[in-house]
Amino acid sequence: MPSSPSGGFADPLWRSVAVFRFASLAYVGLLVLRDAGRYAHPVAAGGVLLVMLAWSGVTAVGYARPANRRWPLLLADLGVVLAILAVTPWVVGRPALAAGVPALAVAWLAGPVLAWAVSGGRRRGTVAALLVGGTDLVTRGRIGPSSLTGAILLLLAGAVVGHVARLAVSTEERLQRAVELEAATRERERLARDIHDSVLQVLSLVQRRGAHLDGEAGELARLAGQQEVALRALISGAPPTSPADPGDEVDLRSLLSGYASATVQVSAPATPVPLPASVAREVAAATAAALDNVRRHADGRGWVLVEDEGDTVTVSVRDAGPGIPAGRLVEAARQGRLGVAQAIRGRMTDLGGEVRIISTPGEGTEIELMVPRRSR
Repeated sequence: MPSSPSGGFADPLWRSVAVFRFASLAYVGLLVLRDAGRYAHPVAAGGVLLVMLAWSGVTAVGYARPANRRWPLLLADLGVVLAILAVTPWVVGRPALAAGVPALAVAWLAGPVLAWAVSGGRRRGTVAALLVGGTDLVTRGRIGPSSLTGAILLLLAGAVVGHVARLAVSTEERLQRAVELEAATRERERLARDIHDSVLQVLSLVQRRGAHLDGEAGELARLAGQQEVALRALISGAPPTSPADPGDEVDLRSLLSGYASATVQVSAPATPVPLPASVAREVAAATAAALDNVRRHADGRGWVLVEDEGDTVTVSVRDAGPGIPAGRLVEAARQGRLGVAQAIRGRMTDLGGEVRIISTPGEGTEIELMVPRRSR
């Protein structure tokens, strides 16, 4: 618990302490008027009463400012009360105290106990109660049922008020966090609306208009589609999925889901498909290369299927394009176009996996990327 809770729910508690001081001081004044004739030094009792009035005003003004609710004022508050308790036997007199005349401070002595409790919780309030109550019992010289009951009530007040103060500050902190979270959520929603109305629409337009183009224009369209998906995940609050360490495991689904678009459908198991990060990235890159061929030769419409077979993970990329004529891949390799040979087969070979290409002219193409759980 902070030593000086500032503002918020704590302020009413500090005002209550100030009201208690003046109310209890009024009661002390009535007792002084009633018992002044029995005091050993009645004039000194009036002077002590004025000191109590002045100190009540000082604490009321001091504790009103959160910056002052710290050890200097708290210790001074406790010291003033202990000093008044110390002079009580001289002012009232031992015979009068033994006869049952109330001490000077009476209920007013609870002021610093309540202040300590509000400032630091039940533990600090209990410490102050023990100090004040113990001093009161010592100065009386005679411990009776009434004085012992007063000390116990003082101890209970310190513990209970401290507990309530702690709950108040804790509630204020939770409320503040809730307000900050609500503000952050509203800002996220505002940004989401702005992004949806501008950036996402532009990216979607670029992806649709460039889906049938070749070369760099087609590549830009593909990247625009990927960024659209990533932005949608970001504004919806989806957590990042990229691991920091290549040796960490990553869910392959999270990498392949970025390839989903209006023309590419990605289907994956409902449960995670964990692979080492380096392996998962290579599989994702090979999938991207296969989808690049889909965009170039099959109007961009394709399907990606992820299958977890335990020891093996298979990613199938299928399209409904014209298919690959016999000998076309060999001819492409001779001409230096090594997309399938290097970007796909090469990656799978390095991972200890294999590639199967099933293609029939006029009926589309399916590329199966199979990688073992542990690469060779």
